[in-house]
Amino acid sequence: MNFVVTEEMILNDLIDTCKRYFEFKVLEATPIKRGWLNLKWKITTDSGVFLLKQYNKERYKLYNREDLIVAFSQQMRLHQGGLRCPKLYSYEGQYLLESDKGELFMLMEYCDGAVIPPGKLNVHQMYDLGRVTGNMHHLLNDGTFGLKRSPEFIPPSREERLTHWESAWNHANNMNKSDVLPILETQYNVTKTINLAGFNLNATGWAHRDLWVDNLLFKEEKVSSILDFDRMKYDYPQLDVARAVMSGALYKNNFDVSLVQAFIEGYSEHCLVDKGFISSSLKMLWFMESTWWIDSSMDQHSGPPERFAEEMLWLSENQQELESMFGNT
Repeated sequence: MNFVVTEEMILNDLIDTCKRYFEFKVLEATPIKRGWLNLKWKITTDSGVFLLKQYNKERYKLYNREDLIVAFSQQMRLHQGGLRCPKLYSYEGQYLLESDKGELFMLMEYCDGAVIPPGKLNVHQMYDLGRVTGNMHHLLNDGTFGLKRSPEFIPPSREERLTHWESAWNHANNMNKSDVLPILETQYNVTKTINLAGFNLNATGWAHRDLWVDNLLFKEEKVSSILDFDRMKYDYPQLDVARAVMSGALYKNNFDVSLVQAFIEGYSEHCLVDKGFISSSLKMLWFMESTWWIDSSMDQHSGPPERFAEEMLWLSENQQELESMFGNT
């Protein structure tokens, strides 16, 4: 007989553990229905307001514990350096805690702000997002935290990627997904034009690696907090830029260049931007993420995967235009 653990049971377990670790009394707990699988609550206590985050056991299998510990230490360094991101609370020096009944969880500062839908940021919000992102990259890569290492994303060769798209096309064809075939053919044809040398693969560094609107809070024209540093690793900061830009500036197949320019203006206050930086970064984002979201089952996507597939489709259909749009940026 399978024993079902409910959200209420998990919450009660976490509250009991927090009472013992942090010696506060929970007055109210409100679930936050955002994100995939992990459970979150806004908890009001006699010591303040916090966010309680439980790590789903299945999703946790996708992570490496040591990588998470590094990410949390980086987040705390950013918070102490003045970046707008949640403060983490530790017990006996640990941020990733275990409850009485074996649930992994974190306690962090609760940050106020609104989540803005993809493509709905205004020019002032994009400028501030650029400024905050540039500051984050500057702080992360000031030499404090480790020497250069191998980036997380190792771009496959063009030949490997062509083989992938050919296989994906054959699979879709065998599944009678005729509507997907032209899309997969476009990915194949664009891949043939890709020059990996144009990606500036020497520009490695620590990066957030999940910088899109669901992980951002805004108060009016300003970013009030960057959230969810779980995927932070040594990689390519330019991919953060491309992900933020696509998330903020693309709406219903319309890519607002003025929003991109506002982001880069803010970003440039902290980080050097070379000629062709944006077009190269966007192409690299497509080269990395297109295989994640574009396949024979993409018609089943909903929520974030549907949005990411939309972004990848736009990038694949506008590769040549990127040069004319952002050749000097």
